[in-house]
Amino acid sequence: QVQLVESGGGLVQAGGSLRLSCAASGGIFSIYTMGWYRQAPGKQRELVATISSGSSTNYVDSVKGRFTISRDNGKNTVYLQMNSLKPEDTAVYYCNARLRSYENWGQGTQVTVSS
Repeated sequence: QVQLVESGGGLVQAGGSLRLSCAASGGIFSIYTMGWYRQAPGKQRELVATISSGSSTNYVDSVKGRFTISRDNGKNTVYLQMNSLKPEDTAVYYCNARLRSYENWGQGTQVTVSS
């Protein structure tokens, strides 16, 4: 089983940038599909972006062109580069690892974008 720890959240002004990191341990990182999800207050958790073991990526429409997901299998880490941040990006961001029927989540990191 893979364990996940997110970092890099914080407070940023609208238009700014943040890079989230998710460090994995305890599993063969390279075979997992990794994802970033977010949950805003009073809303359901939503998919932000995923990256497959072959580095194919997928994004929710609201972040296309602004966010970039990437992975470094040598460092067992997945990243989410977030540019041109908007107040509506404010949420707790969660890292997810998925392989067939197995999945695990990190504890989340808060991202707050002020207007």
